[in-house]
Amino acid sequence: MAATGNNYTARNRYLRVAIQCAVAVAGLAAIYSHPHSAQFAYIGPGAGFAFLGSFLTLAAGLFMSLLSLLLWPFRMAWRAVRNRKSFRNARVKKIIFLGLDGLDPRIAERMMAEGKLPNLARLAAEGSYQRLRTTFPALSPVAWSTFATGVSPARHNIFDFLDRSLKSYQPRLSSARVGKPERVLRLGRFRIPLSRPAIELRRKSQPFWKILGKLGIGSTILRVPITFPPEKFDGRLLSAMATPDLKGTQGSFSQFTTRIEKATYENGSRYPLRRAADGFDGEIEGPEDTFVEGSPMLRIPFRVVRRGSAFELRVEGRRCRLNPGEYTGWQRLTFRTAIGVKVNGMARFLLTETEPEFSVYMSPINIDPERPALPISHPPYYAAYLANLLGSFATVGMAEDTWALNEGVIDEDAFLDQAYGIFEEREAMFLHALESTRRGVVACVFDTSDRIQHMFYRHLGASDRHAMVIEEMYRRMDALVGETLPYADSGTALFVLSDHGFCAFRRGVNINSWLRDNGYLYLRNGDRESGSFFEGVDWSRTRAYGLGLGGFYLNIKNREARGVVLSGREAEDLKHEIMSKLAALRDADGATPIRTVYETATLYRGPYLEAAPDFIVGYNEGYRCSWEGAVGKVAAAVLTDNPKAWSGDHCVDPVLVPGVLFSNRKIAADDPGIEDLAPTALKLFGVEPPQWMEGKALL
Repeated sequence: MAATGNNYTARNRYLRVAIQCAVAVAGLAAIYSHPHSAQFAYIGPGAGFAFLGSFLTLAAGLFMSLLSLLLWPFRMAWRAVRNRKSFRNARVKKIIFLGLDGLDPRIAERMMAEGKLPNLARLAAEGSYQRLRTTFPALSPVAWSTFATGVSPARHNIFDFLDRSLKSYQPRLSSARVGKPERVLRLGRFRIPLSRPAIELRRKSQPFWKILGKLGIGSTILRVPITFPPEKFDGRLLSAMATPDLKGTQGSFSQFTTRIEKATYENGSRYPLRRAADGFDGEIEGPEDTFVEGSPMLRIPFRVVRRGSAFELRVEGRRCRLNPGEYTGWQRLTFRTAIGVKVNGMARFLLTETEPEFSVYMSPINIDPERPALPISHPPYYAAYLANLLGSFATVGMAEDTWALNEGVIDEDAFLDQAYGIFEEREAMFLHALESTRRGVVACVFDTSDRIQHMFYRHLGASDRHAMVIEEMYRRMDALVGETLPYADSGTALFVLSDHGFCAFRRGVNINSWLRDNGYLYLRNGDRESGSFFEGVDWSRTRAYGLGLGGFYLNIKNREARGVVLSGREAEDLKHEIMSKLAALRDADGATPIRTVYETATLYRGPYLEAAPDFIVGYNEGYRCSWEGAVGKVAAAVLTDNPKAWSGDHCVDPVLVPGVLFSNRKIAADDPGIEDLAPTALKLFGVEPPQWMEGKALL
């Protein structure tokens, strides 16, 4: 009865906010590749940002929203009739997927044995627990895509964070493509797009929630990676990984400071603060104004005013207190283009120092969920509905600012405050979805477990004040499981899972430097080092090259634009030669950085295998692809120390980093893989998995 009442209340809230959110339907901007823009939060290029300036879009969006409201009673009546048939063969009425990204089985098992994770231990005792086989490579976009579709990368087309252009060798985000508007009206210096850019989700195959939706079984999908741009289906979805910030990157912070020395940040920018009589003046740099020739950057002035021993931030006529070491709430930022179009974003500010220099950190400018400039949810007004109901929330795909900590712009405590603030935003969404869902699927992925291990792994086993940060995070995740358990009654199947585990990242391996030293990659003019993105590579002599975190490629003739290796016997012989030599690589202390080199064609079969790296490198624990090598740079040394706060990782041999799988149901499989969750969900609802799914039902 309570669930029914919650559903009724939720529908009424939808009605109240739908008209306010109609403009969200018109939030039709898109992404396009910017190879030299700010780096991906893991690594790699950001996504560019393009406005659609057709005023007809707003009118069309408003009309469709109003039409949807008028048809709502009829849709609900039809859905009620259809749902009675949809659940006829179901073994459950509801499935809950709680994703805890990166939760490691070794740490979880130890802490359960020590009595520190009582809720997970209870779930394991009353239901089941097993280690969960991950994907090759063990990367989040790859693994969560397999979770959603039940197929391997060769069938869903996501092999890494990055792929490359076969024409230019330049890196691109692997998850989405967008074309610029085909029709543009030129009026003097103004550029008015008359058509929308074509946006494409590059993940192929169908997620299980789309299959269920066609049969009348609804789902609420919250922040599952590789769901941007959102697909249409019978349900609700909030996009996650690969959702850009308002500047079109995967999360670029800003540092405003009185310091005069220059600073180069890998994923952020430093801007000057000018001293004034009562404080400091600065400018916030936003997206490009694509309506003007040359696309100048849009800017908003702001002022920080001293109030005794305190400070006040003033921006766009609004004021908020700025306390040292304390984040502000989300501050809305409205950028105005030359033709009057407004672009809405939001950011949080942190005062990091006051004497003798004055510095303020600003988070990446997130897309405002109440006024989204990009499609970030389905239905389009769902993000605004959540914001109206629960308050503003981070929308960038990787919202925790790992790069600001890497660069020393914020400290460990500030990072933890930010990470747990984002966790609490998502927790509120998840619990609301559980409260308002009587039947169907609720799936939510929490990133906090992944991000904190990336940044604090170096403190594991230490004696400093951050030594227990990772353990405390595991306790918080266990408490979240405890909050979830009351919603998992006898008619509900609950799965708590991670996409991979974790290990240390102490040393980086630059595959491109190794290829250079072994005569497989050449630089022009006999140089030893190159710029990023293969700047200076002599493709006429290069037979192999590395890009991304997972693997590397042969330079195949008639595949790559300047390929030199013949496909067939020559390519196969070269593969085996490289694999044999690379496996013999040794560090200065005799350690083996690479455990296994996999020939990708032996791992997977599928229509997109041609797009995969030719090799997947299985690094040993403590090693990973170097930061420089991942973006196509040839460095002086093959092996280097990792100096960053980012000290834990999972980009190793997948055998070393399985995930976890807990359930309130008994799992029959001996070796469950993350590809098995999608067909399991279908089976539980009485739906036969399609033949193209490679996973097998677990129950």
